[in-house]
Amino acid sequence: MQRRPLLAAAALALAGCGFRLREAPDFAFDSIAIPGSTSGVGAQLRRTLAGSGDVRVLAPGEPPSQAQVVLDVIAEQREKVVVGLNATGQVREFQLRTRFTFRLRTAQGRELIPATELVQERDVSFNESAVLAKEAEEGLLYRDMQNDLVQQLMRRLAAVKSI
Repeated sequence: MQRRPLLAAAALALAGCGFRLREAPDFAFDSIAIPGSTSGVGAQLRRTLAGSGDVRVLAPGEPPSQAQVVLDVIAEQREKVVVGLNATGQVREFQLRTRFTFRLRTAQGRELIPATELVQERDVSFNESAVLAKEAEEGLLYRDMQNDLVQQLMRRLAAVKSI
């Protein structure tokens, strides 16, 4: 019985502070071409945009001039850097990085988003006795970074208000 007023007060407090659930992005364009995106972040972005239903993603063979906007993938890199050693000089910790550089332009060549680099980093410890488990963990971390990059890209594409 005492929970109802408490729940109502919590709902009013959340409504009053401007809290809203994240909505699907609204794009200023109806079609997009992502040439050269056969793997990694570009391919996942292609699938995510196609799944949203609002934007038509041109097939890899179609000419980019048929789309309203073109997302040029300039570079996509995965890096693995040693950041920690133990007393005997053996690797103790790595840093995994995924870099994605892109630009967005109209089919006529007008730049909407200049060349931008997005970077995701994750730290991972290393243990010689669990090499296979650490490789699987690296794969999961790279996949997680890729998902984060795609979500960042979706927000940046939605921020474009006019073509």
